[in-house]
Amino acid sequence: MSTELKNIALKDAPSSTDEFIKGLWRENPVFVQVIGMCPTLAVSNSAKNALAMGLATAFVLVMSNVLISSLRNFIPKQVRIATYILIIATFVTMVDYSIQAISVDLHKNLGAFISLIVVNCIILSRAEAFASKNTVGKSAIDGLGMGFGFVFALFCLGSVREILGNGSLFGFMIFPESFQEWIVMILPAGGFFTLAFWLLIFNHYKLKKAKS
Repeated sequence: MSTELKNIALKDAPSSTDEFIKGLWRENPVFVQVIGMCPTLAVSNSAKNALAMGLATAFVLVMSNVLISSLRNFIPKQVRIATYILIIATFVTMVDYSIQAISVDLHKNLGAFISLIVVNCIILSRAEAFASKNTVGKSAIDGLGMGFGFVFALFCLGSVREILGNGSLFGFMIFPESFQEWIVMILPAGGFFTLAFWLLIFNHYKLKKAKS
């Protein structure tokens, strides 16, 4: 009987692909869960800044998930949140110095939002809800899915805002000089407008899929 129950449990358990797609699409942290809005709206005024912040956050998310999962049986419950923050802060420091070494201008553009990755609710929520309860492999895949879901969302916002606000993508002009730039798109208000546009698309797709 126990063997049958194990077989049923294995059959019902989500595959690695499902775990990855969950964060990338079905439970996208920005377009579905609508969390981590501070960096999403603040640094998505260009595709370059958005992509850099997304990749930095994804790296911290994957590495912290792996380490927390590895140490989950040794971390006392009473200090687990403090321990998670310490682990996350270590990887954020690594990312901070790496970005500064690669590009000082990019580091200035991202500013304090690099350090604020420490308290990003996406990373803390995955650490508490998933990494602390699952194996290293599953936690790594979960981190990759959620991380690349965050990268995807930020790139969607950053590319639209840069194209409409500057007429360029990654600094390369894609419209003629006669193009009238939408200055509002690179201002804070543009972040809210673009986010609302993408949320409308995602919700429309979800409703259409649910009806079908």
